[in-house]
Amino acid sequence: MQDKNYLPYGFSTSSLNVMNPPRSVIIDMIMVQFISIIITMIAIMLFKGNELSSTTLSYFLVALFGSVLMVTGIYSRITR
Repeated sequence: MQDKNYLPYGFSTSSLNVMNPPRSVIIDMIMVQFISIIITMIAIMLFKGNELSSTTLSYFLVALFGSVLMVTGIYSRITR
């Protein structure tokens, strides 16, 4: 008689890895998000900077500076 709750080992292992990733993967995903924010902000300021108001550009610079600080903080914790 076959057990009704039987899952193949490979499927159960892969689903556990997807649902509960290692800590380094989560940190890498956060780093990628901040790096993409930095790249997007730089691209907007380079290509549309002359069309934006000075207030908007100031917000972009503050957000860019904050993103760089976050990436620096995360990277310094990774390398410890």
